[in-house]
Amino acid sequence: MKAGVTGLHHITCIAGDPQENLDFYAGVMGMRLVKRSVNQDAPTTYHLFYADALGNAGTDLTFFPWPEMGPGRRGTGLTVEIALAIPPGSIPWWQQRLVESRAMIGEPVERFGERVLPVTGPHGLRLALTETADSRDFAPWSGGSVPAEMQVRGLHGVRLWERPIEPTARFLIEALGFNARVKTEERWHRYELGAGTSGQFLELCEVPEERRGAWGVGSVHHVAWRVPDDAAQLRVQGMVQAAGQHPTPVIDRFWFKSVYFKEPGGALFEVATDGPGFGVDEPLESLGSHLVLPPWLESRRGLIEAALPVLRDPV
Repeated sequence: MKAGVTGLHHITCIAGDPQENLDFYAGVMGMRLVKRSVNQDAPTTYHLFYADALGNAGTDLTFFPWPEMGPGRRGTGLTVEIALAIPPGSIPWWQQRLVESRAMIGEPVERFGERVLPVTGPHGLRLALTETADSRDFAPWSGGSVPAEMQVRGLHGVRLWERPIEPTARFLIEALGFNARVKTEERWHRYELGAGTSGQFLELCEVPEERRGAWGVGSVHHVAWRVPDDAAQLRVQGMVQAAGQHPTPVIDRFWFKSVYFKEPGGALFEVATDGPGFGVDEPLESLGSHLVLPPWLESRRGLIEAALPVLRDPV
């Protein structure tokens, strides 16, 4: 029986200066800031959520800005790249925009039959803008700086380095319900959920000679996989435990519920419910316009706001 995981829910990364982060992902990339909140475990730090117009699960790239932290160390046991879905034929447009914005880009390449533009974010995060015609949940953002026909559609996939692939590959199939069929290209192995469309895969590369990676500015903190409801989440939690890993209890994040665990290679994963969503505590038309706190932090709002830097509208 499949575990109930249907695809990527969100990906959370570590950023440097929060204003530079906002300027790039909302200003340059044109994603909507759908939630301006705080790290619930360290509430003097922002938690910024960028997504499509409605904050649909699967479109959400989020950041903890920790400018005082050193740079991350690329290595095994970490997610080393995030692929973002863009429309077919849009790479030339994005090349011009990113060059004008002084972003670091590579030459377009082809991966698994898809055209990809490698991009490095302002704090070192590695992205891959990937052209795809796959149908997916996406609501264009009319208030952004990128025209609807060119906008980022959401999370496309992730890449991880592992010393041995086999334990993680077995875990993906047995605990998370990935398909046993694997696509291979050069040193990369693509594992898919469901129909294997945009937002339903990850890729592993075996690099036994590499050192272990470490969190820091520009690195991925965790990858969250989506489940439709509480029952599916509990089912996945049980299967993760049965596979020998150590999931947390269910944690209420207010906009979704979360269970965290490490895959066998050490990368932090999460299973998050699709709902209730970002509209549960503020109108959809004003998402991200002001600091929102979960109810259990409201009594500390004054202290929290005093500790956070003021953010201006993105450039």
